[in-house]
Amino acid sequence: MENTDQRYLVQQNKISDDGKKPPVFAKVMRSKEGKFEGVSFIKNKEKASVMTVDEAREVIDWAASKKASAHEYHTKIICVGQ
Repeated sequence: MENTDQRYLVQQNKISDDGKKPPVFAKVMRSKEGKFEGVSFIKNKEKASVMTVDEAREVIDWAASKKASAHEYHTKIICVGQ
């Protein structure tokens, strides 16, 4: 059995607020079959989706293409412990 490296979160910070507001974290929405459907960004880090690097890249690509205000945010992949 292969052990997947699931220990990453996707974090967004608003560029214009100079770090005054807390970051938001990606919560991945999947179908019953496990197919990726989209992302919500939430304030609660504990409820955010923990994922692999490839899944995190998929989240960033989806957010950049689907969110009209994506250019207002700095999006990055972080480790769970950060």
